[in-house]
Amino acid sequence: MIKNERQYRITQAHAAKFRATLNELCAVPRPKDIHPKLWVAQKAGLKSQLQDLEAELCDYEALRSGGPKTLELDSLDALPRVLIQARIAAGLTQEDLAARLGVKPQQIQRWEASDYQTASFARLREIARVLGLQVRESVELVQK
Repeated sequence: MIKNERQYRITQAHAAKFRATLNELCAVPRPKDIHPKLWVAQKAGLKSQLQDLEAELCDYEALRSGGPKTLELDSLDALPRVLIQARIAAGLTQEDLAARLGVKPQQIQRWEASDYQTASFARLREIARVLGLQVRESVELVQK
């Protein structure tokens, strides 16, 4: 998941390199010293990686342009992803969120880099409040 503009630019650069390499491979005939299956697998691997990068770019761009008004939260494990998505969809940078919370931007970077593992529950609630999130999900008791 792309979490900020820096990662977005890096992902764009990687996608461009994969695209260029794939185009080069498709433009030349298979070298005789490379097995046909290996040649096909090499191109398929590049194409798959490029598709993954392009999907991440599309997801980030969709969020950045206002994104969906409802984000899926099917477990507490998904909360960090949803907080990051909500920040991006709200048009806030990590620096903007830091200012609203009264913390340094590096703290937001650390929290997001670790998927909020070191943030307290009280802090997670405050972030959700600042982002204007409302959780309307039922909780299921799973007997084990």
